[in-house]
Amino acid sequence: MSEVGRGAGRLLVAVYAVFALSASSRAGLQLATEFDRAPVAYLLSAVAAAVYLVATVALARGARRLAWATVLFELVGVLVVGTLTVVDAELFPDQTVWSAYGAGYGFIPLVLPVLGLLRLRATR
Repeated sequence: MSEVGRGAGRLLVAVYAVFALSASSRAGLQLATEFDRAPVAYLLSAVAAAVYLVATVALARGARRLAWATVLFELVGVLVVGTLTVVDAELFPDQTVWSAYGAGYGFIPLVLPVLGLLRLRATR
C-alpha cells in the first residue's frame, strides 16, 4: 500500500471502495431496469461509480497524479450536480449519487473529495 493509503489513508481508501461498490450497484440496477425514466441521472450515477473506483485504486496504489485528477473531478462533479439539483430539481427526475451534494448519502460525497485532497496534500 502507498503512503497515501497508510494509517488514516486506509480508512479513506475503504470509504472510497464502499462508495465504488454502492454507486456501481445502484447505477447498474437503475440503468438495467429504469433507464428510460431518468437516463441523465442514472448515467451520472454510473460516472460517479467509475470515479469512486478509479479513486480507490489510485489512492491505494499511490498513483498520485491520477488520484489528484480523479478526486478533483469528483469534487467538481459533486458541486456542479449538487448545485443544479438544488437550483432546478426538475433537471433530474431521479436522484444521483451527487444530487443535493450527496444528501442521500449523508453528504459523504461532498466531504469525501475534500478529505481525499487533504490526504494527498499531507502525504506529498
